[in-house]
Amino acid sequence: MLTGFVLLYLVVSIGIGLWAARRVKNTRDYLVAGRSLPLYMSVTTVFATWFGAETVLSVSTTFVKEGMRGIVADPFGFSFCLVFVALFFARAFYRMDLLTIGDFYRKRYGKPVELATSVAITVSYLGWTSAQLAALGIVFHTLSGGAIPLATGIGIGAACVLVYTLLGGMWSIALTDLFQTVIIVLGLVYLAFLLGGMAGGPAAVLEHASSAEKLAFFPKLETKDLLAFFAAWLTAAVGSIPQQDIFQRVTSAKDEQTAVRGTLIGAVAYFCFAFVPIFLAYSALLIDPAMVEPLLATEGTEFQLILPTLILNQTPLFAQVMFFGALLCAILSTASAALLAPTALFTENILKPLFPRIGDRQFLLTLRLVLVIFTLAVMLFALNSEASIYQMVQNTYKVTLVSCLVPLAAGIYWKRSTAQGAILSMALGLIAWLGLELFAPDGLWPPQLVGFGFALVGMWLGSIASPRPHAHHSR
Repeated sequence: MLTGFVLLYLVVSIGIGLWAARRVKNTRDYLVAGRSLPLYMSVTTVFATWFGAETVLSVSTTFVKEGMRGIVADPFGFSFCLVFVALFFARAFYRMDLLTIGDFYRKRYGKPVELATSVAITVSYLGWTSAQLAALGIVFHTLSGGAIPLATGIGIGAACVLVYTLLGGMWSIALTDLFQTVIIVLGLVYLAFLLGGMAGGPAAVLEHASSAEKLAFFPKLETKDLLAFFAAWLTAAVGSIPQQDIFQRVTSAKDEQTAVRGTLIGAVAYFCFAFVPIFLAYSALLIDPAMVEPLLATEGTEFQLILPTLILNQTPLFAQVMFFGALLCAILSTASAALLAPTALFTENILKPLFPRIGDRQFLLTLRLVLVIFTLAVMLFALNSEASIYQMVQNTYKVTLVSCLVPLAAGIYWKRSTAQGAILSMALGLIAWLGLELFAPDGLWPPQLVGFGFALVGMWLGSIASPRPHAHHSR
């Protein structure tokens, strides 16, 4: 019965996505929904940017394991990211009328920087998108009682997301996000009341968390702990700004004001609602400690199964339907955009310059072909990764923090920045980060923080040592 209801969710989501595909007439429709989304759809697409597998399965149980200071990146960092985008980047993105964030680097710095940043951002999506497919595999594996192997579940999930994203692009994502957000909110709010009651009420849950020192936010006043804490927050809060999925959700709004408002409202909604799964996971500790504590003690990724296991073992069928429906919707809404984003970047900013005479119809076909290839690549990455969903997500934004953020911010706010500065920034940032990751990953200074510092120095040195910039407006 439960499996049947979950399959119904899948069928409805795919049906909405296929119906939305009728609106796709050209590349602009496919990548940014014709820049026509109203405020309520802009809000739900922005909310769905982060509310995915890691929020429900991994962030929630990371809190149970490590407390508030263990989740500084998500939801705190990611929520700040959306606020920063709304206040400092959304207007600039929208006014430039671009298809991808890679187009910004081309117009501001030229083709070499466009190519380098597009490659870096595309590669960064492997971890983020793999996390969503891994979560889909967990859902199917759990629902089947282990009958569906995790690898098969990942393949089934990838196929489901691919079907409607392939045909409808951003239009399918926007409309399915609207449906899926409603399911997420209704399902998790209902479960908060149910599990909170089973745990003795919200006051009992908060009191237990407080007595266990899980609500302490700041780390110990030791240099290494403070630096690690700040690096985790910074990686999520600003390292995730130069990402195509955020860009495409912002620029899909019908006008500049909607882009700003939708992003701000979506940020607040995400920050507030991300604590619902956290509350659910901590309630599980009070309801069934005999199940939760052994999972928390494991060295692998099994701790992510706390909520699914509790729901299956301790709640009625309706609650199971609501939880797995909400979980599935959360993953689908994030995974679809996470597949389209690198596809858009790779096709528009890496492949298209090689074939400048390609027509719009051929380009749209190429986009869909690349989407299939990227889905297969991400699926293989997910099958071979042993990192937790939370770890895969956090590692994603180290790449863009040290390579793409400084050229983006400087390109908007520092007129003196040049292409030479952007290239030196990327080179120094990546070399410093990779060097420390390989040879001193556990040193005093977090590698991504050092890489970010070198990126800033590289931009400054390269720009002041080169002629003043000239705008680049074409390929």
